Amino acid sequence: MLKDFYRQFKSGTDIRGVASEGVSGQSVNLTDEVVASMADGFLLWLAQKVGKKPCELKISVGRDSRISGPRIMEVTTSRFKRGGAEVLRCGLASTPSMFMTTVDLGCDGALQITASHHPFNRNGLKFFTREGGLEGSDIEAILELAQDGKAPEETDSGTISDIDYMSDYANGLCEKIKKEVAAEDYEHPLKGFKIVVDAGNGAGGFYADKVLAVLGADTDGSRYLDPDGMFPNHVPNPEDSAAMASICEAVRESKADLGVIFDTDVDRGGAVDSKGNEINRNRLVAVAAAIALEGNEGGTIVTDSITSSGLKDFIENDLGGKHYRYRRGYKNVIDKAIELNQNGINCPLAIETSGHAAMRENYFLDDGAYLCTKIIIKAAQLRKEGKELDELTSALKEPLESTEIRYKITEKDFRACGERIIAELTEYAEAKDGWKVADDNREGIRVSFDKENGNGWFLLRLSVHDPIMPLNVESDSEGGVEKILSQLKEFLKTTSGLEL
Repeated sequence: MLKDFYRQFKSGTDIRGVASEGVSGQSVNLTDEVVASMADGFLLWLAQKVGKKPCELKISVGRDSRISGPRIMEVTTSRFKRGGAEVLRCGLASTPSMFMTTVDLGCDGALQITASHHPFNRNGLKFFTREGGLEGSDIEAILELAQDGKAPEETDSGTISDIDYMSDYANGLCEKIKKEVAAEDYEHPLKGFKIVVDAGNGAGGFYADKVLAVLGADTDGSRYLDPDGMFPNHVPNPEDSAAMASICEAVRESKADLGVIFDTDVDRGGAVDSKGNEINRNRLVAVAAAIALEGNEGGTIVTDSITSSGLKDFIENDLGGKHYRYRRGYKNVIDKAIELNQNGINCPLAIETSGHAAMRENYFLDDGAYLCTKIIIKAAQLRKEGKELDELTSALKEPLESTEIRYKITEKDFRACGERIIAELTEYAEAKDGWKVADDNREGIRVSFDKENGNGWFLLRLSVHDPIMPLNVESDSEGGVEKILSQLKEFLKTTSGLEL
């Protein structure tokens, strides 16, 4: 069983901790010694998983632009070599590319050193096998091995080789665009397009130079392509308002046809069309769904729980698909999509409003660069027809008002407290006139309101990892959010365990 010290590193399906000094009150816990123990744990876990000895394994290692990345890469690669593994050191790389080394290079496992969009002082370890990212139970098993000091037998047979896999990965995206656009100038299908990239000083700068420019696009006006692990310009996160404002500004200033933005390790993406419309959150889901359902008529799109009612209408009534609302957490939606396919249900896409999008045609890998590539292909195809990208989702109805409130849970057993509150609210809602409890919701409680009572909906759920209950509210009427909130607050006054 995990003790508190090693338990603190488990973050869902990743390992994360503090890797650099510089933030008051946060001391480094991802020390060289701790990272080495985790590397040993992964080597032992992977050997058992694939049925090989540690000295027979082939493992790739990459990192994002964080300042602690080179140190952690040195520790992990050295430790893998010490156990006898063949190590491919990929340097600066995207998280999706590291999974693809298991496909293209025959690696038994892969490690990406990243903490996604978290601050500069944090870092982490994200592992892959050929089957995809690990589950939370796998992370616990690795941490238990680390905690118990388990390590493979030391040997001198291991090797470390430096490789440039990112160029191969980028070339794969280039070939996909060439093939699917099928332009008259086959080698330059994006000639005549102006596309700007905001990489947020993360690992995504390659997309402008090694994909777009190679294919003939004008990328002048792109921002923050150079890796800088202090992230001096904005948080590399497509959900962040400052980040989206940056790419919108870049599109306007350069009069671009399209803008794309990535998070630090490029497993998430977002975009902006030529009119300055953000292709983000619900609109990103709508665009991705429209693309994924081509050739998959009537297919099912799995999303997280906080998607709008307008998106459901768009997927089901305009696209002719089915919308399966599931739980927050990108691994949750991916796992559910895989499960549905295994059960014979045609499900080509799993996508979370955060920007994690995984397509069946791409191993259900959440890959921001692949998502943006699909959007760019569609934009090029539409241009041939004399159409613009925004026409793809012109029927999408978006809420007039929306907000999110995050209530802190004050009780020690926060999960039990949150579940109790959801049960109490469900009973309360079912007895209230004008409140309609959603029958297709699979996380927390979702309630819809008619025009008289707010013309919208709320979703109250329990955070995936933290003692927090997020509340999302949307309305199609001016003042509707406040009207819904005022009704909900009557219930909240009667419950306990929340800091209101």
